[in-house]
Amino acid sequence: MEKRRAPRIRLTHLFKEFFQNQQSAGILLVLSTVASLFIANSIWSTDYVNLWKFEFGTEAYHLHLKHSVTDWINDALMTIFFLLVGIEIKRELVDGELSDRKKALLPVMGALGGMIMPALIYFLVNLNSPETISGIGIPTATDIAFAIAILGLLGDRVPPALKVFLTALAIIDDLGAILIIAIFYGQPISWGWMAVAAAIIILLEIADRKNWDYAWLYLILGVALWFAMLHTGIHATIAGVILAFMLPRQTNKEKKLANQIEHRLSGLVSFLILPLFAAANTAIPIDTRILNDAFTPLSIGVFFGLLLGKPLGIFSFSIIAEKLKIAEISSNISKGMLLSAGILGGIGFTMSIFVSNLAFTNESHINLAKISIISASVIAATLGYFGFIAANKAGK
Repeated sequence: MEKRRAPRIRLTHLFKEFFQNQQSAGILLVLSTVASLFIANSIWSTDYVNLWKFEFGTEAYHLHLKHSVTDWINDALMTIFFLLVGIEIKRELVDGELSDRKKALLPVMGALGGMIMPALIYFLVNLNSPETISGIGIPTATDIAFAIAILGLLGDRVPPALKVFLTALAIIDDLGAILIIAIFYGQPISWGWMAVAAAIIILLEIADRKNWDYAWLYLILGVALWFAMLHTGIHATIAGVILAFMLPRQTNKEKKLANQIEHRLSGLVSFLILPLFAAANTAIPIDTRILNDAFTPLSIGVFFGLLLGKPLGIFSFSIIAEKLKIAEISSNISKGMLLSAGILGGIGFTMSIFVSNLAFTNESHINLAKISIISASVIAATLGYFGFIAANKAGK
């Protein structure tokens, strides 16, 4: 049987810039997490934890804008992160890897499996635990920054086709996580504020149709949309994704507003927002109670959902997609490499921690979920790294 030729992969300038930024962000996330956990369990623990719980803002005129430092990061700054993710998703759908059906279906199927299998494992483990069943969305997410950071450390051992596959998979995974947040982790809907949000979206559509490429206009409308979404009952960060999809992206213009915003925001997100998010959400004093709960259904479901469900789902669904001839795996990607990519998909971190904050109101449940996420992510990163090295040697 003649071996099919691998299609030549040409990485675009924007993809390379995105990939490089995520590499650096991943390394910085590791450092922020280690530092935060260390301080939270040092002699400065009380002051450090209270720092993130400090509330500021105003309740005047029914604005409801008084939140803790952590909540401002999670609800406001992370909206900018979701804006950047939304721009990247839209770019890939319009003229990137996801614009071609055949190319898109492989990471789509992989991402689908990578969400279904972890959710199934968590559900089965927590079936008889009504207090923790709401955490089913926690192990379904892949942290794009951490995963790409590991690929960056591997260098040329990873073929370009696999870099594109894992990046596209993580982007689709993020989209899935966004939908899960919007559908399952919102509050009761305020239809009055929903009407306000809809009116702002209509204004964004008019601005796009009129070719009003004014950054200040989209900034004003974006802030207004965030404020409206904050009061709708749907998580406010969804405003970032909506704004991203409403940004004009005319292919006949050399300078595109979406590209400009992506370029300007990437450094802010990678080197400030994500490290702040990591520090704020890993300020966890690890006491004996958390250690005693290490083998509860919650922790087991999250841990094995990420570490076992992710690689099993990504690998099996990708193979099934190829067998059914609805997608094609590049000949440069061996089975070992594909499995290793699936293991890296088990690095949940940012999105998993984000979902855990929404899934539970009990602080001990949130902290236990975070510890399980961090543990699984560290092991997944290690196994994935050495898995790629072994797969690369086996291919030579």
